[in-house]
Amino acid sequence: MGMSEFYGTRDEDESVATIHRALDLGVTFLDTADVYGPHTNEEMVGRAIAGRRDEVVLATKFGIIRDPADPVRRGFDGSPGYARAACDASLRRLGVDHIDLYYLHRADPETPIEDTVGAMAELVQAGKVRYLGLSEVAAETIRRAYAVHPIAALQSEWSLWSRDVEGDIIGTCRELGIGLVPYSPLGRGFLTGTITSPDDFDADDFRRRNPRFQGEAFAKNLELVRAVRELAERKGVTASQLALAWVLAQGDDVVPIPGTKRRRYLEENAGALDVTLDAADLELLDGIVPAGDRYPDMSFVAGVTPTRLPE
Repeated sequence: MGMSEFYGTRDEDESVATIHRALDLGVTFLDTADVYGPHTNEEMVGRAIAGRRDEVVLATKFGIIRDPADPVRRGFDGSPGYARAACDASLRRLGVDHIDLYYLHRADPETPIEDTVGAMAELVQAGKVRYLGLSEVAAETIRRAYAVHPIAALQSEWSLWSRDVEGDIIGTCRELGIGLVPYSPLGRGFLTGTITSPDDFDADDFRRRNPRFQGEAFAKNLELVRAVRELAERKGVTASQLALAWVLAQGDDVVPIPGTKRRRYLEENAGALDVTLDAADLELLDGIVPAGDRYPDMSFVAGVTPTRLPE
């Protein structure tokens, strides 16, 4: 996502080089969405994997729509017709004949999840999609979706910075054999230890409006990061590697997707695979509690109600 918008400046050449370096390192799971850009991220990923499609497990998402007249406004659409059209459009932009993992990016409150997943299942039957996923949904919704078609993965925010999925959601996934794909496993960059002030962000960086990056919460969260950095220094690793290692330690069914747009951070992140955490490390890290609310879903969009936009 950050390669196309939301996180300050963009450099497509470096982004493509970062994807190529990821593949060279054996990092083969790439995650995008039609809403990133919108559309331009899928196009960029398609260019980056041209000639290397067989090396990639490719995931993309649909269900969040943006108003062409005002791209900041957005809503949801999980209607069967839109699911089919969105898939075909993503295939064209990505330049591929199938998507390995196709997510519903957010559930549409105006469309029963059974109807959305039923349409997604038709895409599997048509050979356009291999596996189905959901993102940011409750345990009950997961069960209802799974009753229609097997769900391979749930993508939700999960990190030392955000623990909301622990409990019913993770328990339901494990009961049903659904893999977990934590996004923002570095706390939107906060857990890297490189952010010291809200002024570190570009003017158009949405983190300036995120509750955990503001005021008293920001100051308290610097203490959280300090604890991560101190343990990382004792172990001879970076704060990013330690934070990723914690996510990886949550189970073999957990595949985090740390976003980066630069090769040097990609290589640093990959080093988390070599970090071992013992019981004392995990106990210390488990006690970390961030200050401030996790952003209400889509709240950074000027208070727009998350519902389907008019045609």
